[in-house]
Amino acid sequence: NVVGADETGIKVNGKNNWFWTWQSKFATYVVFSKNRGIDTIKSNFPKGFKDTILVHDCWASHFQTQCKTHQLCSAHLLRELIFLEQRFESNWATNFKRMLYDALELKKKLKQECYKFPVAERDRLKNDLVNLLEKPLVEKQKKLRAFHKRMRKYKEYILTFLDHYNVPSDNNASKRAIRNVKVKQKVSGQFKTEKGAQIYAVIRSVTDTCIKNGQNIFAAFKTIAVLKAE
Repeated sequence: NVVGADETGIKVNGKNNWFWTWQSKFATYVVFSKNRGIDTIKSNFPKGFKDTILVHDCWASHFQTQCKTHQLCSAHLLRELIFLEQRFESNWATNFKRMLYDALELKKKLKQECYKFPVAERDRLKNDLVNLLEKPLVEKQKKLRAFHKRMRKYKEYILTFLDHYNVPSDNNASKRAIRNVKVKQKVSGQFKTEKGAQIYAVIRSVTDTCIKNGQNIFAAFKTIAVLKAE
């Protein structure tokens, strides 16, 4: 099982708040919250995702979620690496970026049955990652060293997608799930009330889940209205 998670800031009556999303192949769940920390996760998923691989952008709170393992969003990592490569003219960042690009190319080539057996190129990439993380960096390049330190801490979650057929390399599906929140904010500027934000989260959750399952959105809301009336 795979679940992607993401969060984004939103203004409600001029104050900063948050929308979170957790989504899978068949369902999308969007929730409004005043909190960007672990409390929001615990209040919505107190048992976590025990048998699930959680895909996210390395936000600290997600690592406190109970799950099988994690996959860091490679798109986020590549954006950081491109910046570090240009900012510090870093060969290390260039080599890390190339390793990720090679991993993404391998992901495209691997057939489902290949994940059950040893793959020489996959082993090579994992070895390249280990070598990169063991290499010391220039002391004064603090941002580069911070990235290096974070990658060492979460090294087990960088190439998870090469070990599991259904695990994506990025968190783009979660970005798409929460994008409508940002569009809404651009159009209206903000939500006026917390209740309005909560209602929007419910509507978005039902709508996106219907779309994923090829269901009639109007019929779904009609059914909900009838059940609520009863």
